[in-house]
Amino acid sequence: MNSMNPVLLAPSPVQYDGMYYLKGAAAGGICCSITHGALTPVDVVKTRVQLDSAKYNRGLIGGFRQIIAEEGAMALTTGLGATCIGYFIQGWFKFGGVEVIKINIVDKLGVEKAWENKTAIYLTAAACAETVADIFLCPLEAVRIRSVSDPEFCDGLADGFSKMAKNEGIMGFYSGLLPILAKQIPYTMAKFGVQGNAADSMYTAMGKKPSELGKGANLGVSLLSGVIAGVAAAIISHPADTLLSKVNKAGAGGDGPMMTRLANIASEIGFYKLCTVGLIPRCVMIGTLTAGQFGIFDTVMNALGASKFHFTNPNA
Repeated sequence: MNSMNPVLLAPSPVQYDGMYYLKGAAAGGICCSITHGALTPVDVVKTRVQLDSAKYNRGLIGGFRQIIAEEGAMALTTGLGATCIGYFIQGWFKFGGVEVIKINIVDKLGVEKAWENKTAIYLTAAACAETVADIFLCPLEAVRIRSVSDPEFCDGLADGFSKMAKNEGIMGFYSGLLPILAKQIPYTMAKFGVQGNAADSMYTAMGKKPSELGKGANLGVSLLSGVIAGVAAAIISHPADTLLSKVNKAGAGGDGPMMTRLANIASEIGFYKLCTVGLIPRCVMIGTLTAGQFGIFDTVMNALGASKFHFTNPNA
């Protein structure tokens, strides 16, 4: 028996009404939770490389082997609970928020002007939605990174929250908010901006509208444009991702205000390493993850009876 709310499964009577946005948020939560959860082992290796590149210096495959040899295969699932829950919440606000903001801007501007300014609309919607999403994600990401950097820190998500709250107070959960915003906002802007434009270019090259193609062809466009967007987003956001991994490690950057700690960490690492350490596994992870997210998002939206919004070329 299907346990999903039958109201959510029902086709929206108005194409872009409140139910459409709810379905978009649900699809976003599902796609982010599944993809980030599935890639937890890659993220464990990536985070270990960023935190201790002197020890974990054998590349992605070598990192897998090293962690399994030293700690067992289950160490690769460290932080899985925080990852799945945190990214469901983040995906809910991110994908749902992008749809809300994007469609409402288009309604204000009109089809022709919206098409001319679609990149700016993608970027604005992504930045606003990501800011809200990160406020909810940050505490879970802090617990995840702490548990990956110190496998003895906690015995699960609830235990991690309890220990961080007791030892560091509420602000301990938000010690990484600035770097997570610095990482996620450019990442999400690149992700939605590049994917949207790449997909639009593919449809233009084929001389077809999304409504004129089958589900399989549209899914292929989503996956390919997602890979392109993921690699671009990974490169752009990698320095901040490295800082985020470092700042959530106990004692990193010394004492003092957050900006001082971040400056100390950046100075210790150096600009080149900040941009390159762990970049290849992150490109693999984010390229795969982003393609999967857009593919799952479209699939879930179709399953929920929602027709995904696309910009319309008035000259086509």
